[in-house]
Amino acid sequence: MRRLLPLILLAGLLACGDTRPPPLSRGALVGDEVCLQCHTEMAEFSTTAHSLSSAVATRAAIHGSFAEGENLLETPNPALHYRMDASEEGFRQLALRPTEEDTTILRVASIDVVIGSGRKGQTYLYWEGDRLFQLPISYWTGVGWANSPGYPSGTAIFNRPADPRCLECHATYARALPDLSAANRYDPESLVLGIGCESCHGPGATHVEVARRGRIGGWIEHTGIVNPADFPRARQVDGCALCHGGIGESLQPPVTYRLGEPLSEYLHQPEAGPDEPVDVHGNQVALLARSACFLESRMTCATCHDLHRPQRDLAEFSATCVSCHAPGAELPVDHGSASPGNCIDCHMPNLETNVIVADGLGGTLRPRVRSHWIRVVTGR
Repeated sequence: MRRLLPLILLAGLLACGDTRPPPLSRGALVGDEVCLQCHTEMAEFSTTAHSLSSAVATRAAIHGSFAEGENLLETPNPALHYRMDASEEGFRQLALRPTEEDTTILRVASIDVVIGSGRKGQTYLYWEGDRLFQLPISYWTGVGWANSPGYPSGTAIFNRPADPRCLECHATYARALPDLSAANRYDPESLVLGIGCESCHGPGATHVEVARRGRIGGWIEHTGIVNPADFPRARQVDGCALCHGGIGESLQPPVTYRLGEPLSEYLHQPEAGPDEPVDVHGNQVALLARSACFLESRMTCATCHDLHRPQRDLAEFSATCVSCHAPGAELPVDHGSASPGNCIDCHMPNLETNVIVADGLGGTLRPRVRSHWIRVVTGR
């Protein structure tokens, strides 16, 4: 019995110990391909917007067309237009000055990283040594090549840095290189693109090593993998708010947030007042928090969203609404012909964002984003 006591105490210590995942590091990450070797039921994850939130530039990943005639973008400035080229050497954006005699190349930069799944659009980054910059031309779904958000049309700008908060929300990992004069320096070999399994479940190297030894399931070795559904409600929402709660101000180095900890210790996201406008893209968590559905229940983002597969069926989302709101219950007399199978379009409409705005093509481009303020919307 005396010999067993230390083992019992050790088991208790491990059971009560720190079960949070360790901080992310490049060596501790295995990648989605390794995770899906065992978790085959999650195969659809690779087609989700999270998984496709960033990627290495390839013809398949870039949604903009390189076909002749479709790869040009004129600007209001007659001395500037852009051409997007694809070849065996890679992909490029060229700023050109056309003249009657010839065309002068003003600037050339490679398309190295794709940001965005393409459902709303994509923007592109290029490496200059160990620094990442955003390219001036993006792809807008339904429009084609157009100015990147915030870029003035008619001016060739290639020096906008891709700061750590951009990568924190569009990639699983990037090791920033300390430099007081440049926040966009990274170890290129460290970049793990896409929001992957390990972004929400923790780094998998130890888990995979233990699984290959057949030890998963016991108390002997904690592998650092977590299920966010086991966290308290506030911590579950924090995991989403890291990227869906606004840019905020970093309080800790980038890509160091540990799942299960209060996000407020890592990122300051100012709280909007009850009557203060909140953009539909700028802070989806704040909008959800205003909703009676959220305030009067224990719902989290995962109540409606299954992050492991694509979800675009509004009837499926509406079925979640009906699980609390009985069909036909509390519907106003003038509900009219609105479909009971589509709660979403009326109570969570697509609205224009003021956060992602681009000039060009004779007007202003603003994507429409699903509002997460669940309510009776009037005056639409």
